[in-house]
Amino acid sequence: MRLVLALVVLTLSFPALAQAPPVASGEDLGDRILSFIQSAADLLGQGLVRLINLILPEGNEVSDSLAAPLGYLGLLTLTLFLFGILEAARKVIWIVIAVGWVLILVRIILEALGA
Repeated sequence: MRLVLALVVLTLSFPALAQAPPVASGEDLGDRILSFIQSAADLLGQGLVRLINLILPEGNEVSDSLAAPLGYLGLLTLTLFLFGILEAARKVIWIVIAVGWVLILVRIILEALGA
């Protein structure tokens, strides 16, 4: 949890990114999505490099050339984490639905028996 908070703080500490130039007429939605993924990976990778360099002793810093690979791995990890949360939420929802049906059936049976 502390690692996630540290990543959020480091990511938010970056200066605001310059505005992108107007989109060329030939650029389509796919190019925009890929550009967004590239930018997100670069930003996350730079944050991870800074975080790792804070942990490592001075003189053994990680080079900035690892920012892109770390960023892509970070994005994939976040994606898997989100899918895991969705899967867990789906299981909880099914449990709540099952308990709800059981309670409704018990109430119907109790009302039918006049209890």
